[in-house]
Amino acid sequence: MAENYRLEMVGISKSFPGVKALDKINLKVRPGTVHALMGENGAGKSTLMKCLFGIYKMDEGEVLIDGAKVSIANPDDALHKGLAMVHQELQPVPARSIAENMYLGRYPIFKLGPLKVIDHKTMNSEAEKWLKDVKMNFNPKAKLGTLSIGQMQSVEIAKAVSQNAKLVILDEPTSSLTDNEVEALFSIIRDLKSRGVSMIYISHKMAEIRQIADDITIMRDGTYVGSWEVADISDEEIVKQMVGRELGNVYPPKDDYRTDETVLKVSHLSSIHERSFQDCSFELKKGEILGFGGLVGAQRTELMEAIFGMRNISGGEVEVLGKKVEIKCPKDAIGDSVGMITEDRRGNGIFGCLSISDNTAIASYRNYTTAGVIQKKKVASVVKDSIAKLSIKTPSDRTQIQSLSGGNQQKVIIARWLASNPEILIMDEPTRGIDVGAKYEIYQIMIELVKQGKSIIMISSEMPELIGMSNRIIVMCGGRITGEVEDSEATQEKIMAFATKFDINKTENNSKQEVKS
Repeated sequence: MAENYRLEMVGISKSFPGVKALDKINLKVRPGTVHALMGENGAGKSTLMKCLFGIYKMDEGEVLIDGAKVSIANPDDALHKGLAMVHQELQPVPARSIAENMYLGRYPIFKLGPLKVIDHKTMNSEAEKWLKDVKMNFNPKAKLGTLSIGQMQSVEIAKAVSQNAKLVILDEPTSSLTDNEVEALFSIIRDLKSRGVSMIYISHKMAEIRQIADDITIMRDGTYVGSWEVADISDEEIVKQMVGRELGNVYPPKDDYRTDETVLKVSHLSSIHERSFQDCSFELKKGEILGFGGLVGAQRTELMEAIFGMRNISGGEVEVLGKKVEIKCPKDAIGDSVGMITEDRRGNGIFGCLSISDNTAIASYRNYTTAGVIQKKKVASVVKDSIAKLSIKTPSDRTQIQSLSGGNQQKVIIARWLASNPEILIMDEPTRGIDVGAKYEIYQIMIELVKQGKSIIMISSEMPELIGMSNRIIVMCGGRITGEVEDSEATQEKIMAFATKFDINKTENNSKQEVKS
């Protein structure tokens, strides 16, 4: 007897102008299982899911749900057929309540004479029930904006459950979550599995796949590579099948290109907010990759955003290339040869409605402008070169950046700063949401930049990445710099000791200072 499947996608193909995004893809998901969908950025994972969810119309192939062939016209149709999708980049309405976000587009209503009125009482009551169903004890009347990203993700899952979804698609669900939030999410997933709900789990994180998935399907360059039970395939084989080749070391060979020249000197920098970074001092050398480590709430991002002119300070000094500077906005920082790749790609990284070309060139137009006129040919040449260096998969540089995968969006942002050619580049979680093959390419670019005499500050929450790529690591906790270690002496234990030092001192000394969670 043939095995029953909750979902079967057979021979799915999809083309866009100039590129075949999907070429006869197969995917079979068993009831009550988590099916991992893996592949490099640009492999076609998100395109396949958009075809399933009715966002894109597939060119050929068929979809079966519980053995019955279905045609899915649009996302609303997908919801009615028992499918739900939690996108990687959440698009909440933070000023509205949790319940309103859960029932957006399907509010319960009652008639008041000739008028149709939203039934808030029923909506709040139903929302509370579904939130409790996924072990989230939130007030449905609270504004969604008061929740963390992880909690918003839980609301999205509660929304999916409230629609009686038989299959939930989770696209990079842990890319912005803390360890505790990840464990809470996994608890919800296990509970849904026990009820027979199937899930498609898109992730690049091997440890998560091992922990939560039952089966795995791998895609490469828009084609179907194969499917396995997770227990039957090794991590090394997964990587090999994803990239189509053996991948050697995780990190490229790292030589020390540092000189004695100080290109950035930060002295006693403090935020205007008492709970944020305070009294931070450090130096960055020419040709150095300086890592910044710490736990969530350490204020690493806030410190770097202040240096880049995105946050106000109450005191302290910044020197760039031996000159004291006053950076009041990012434009000042760019003028002083400082660039920054931000952690929040969608929020303040990309310009979604603009092209790849515009997103790449936007920080360097000032270098290619004469008498107020942009030299378009020079800009086009620089953009083309930057895109080629990072192997960005796109049919055209005129394609809107919002149509790219998250990883390729990140590569465009890196290309932006390659085009701008800053002396100092701050990279905040530069490989978040990026597959192993693309990570290696970005690491190679970083090594090449410091080889050329550029200097990099890299914030990373992945300690192996910090140790593997940094010449020196500075650790923060509770808004203060608590330690510094050379790469030759760096271990995860040492970094963690510095990362928790402030908490220990606070407990021992009964300090009144609070660590921002």
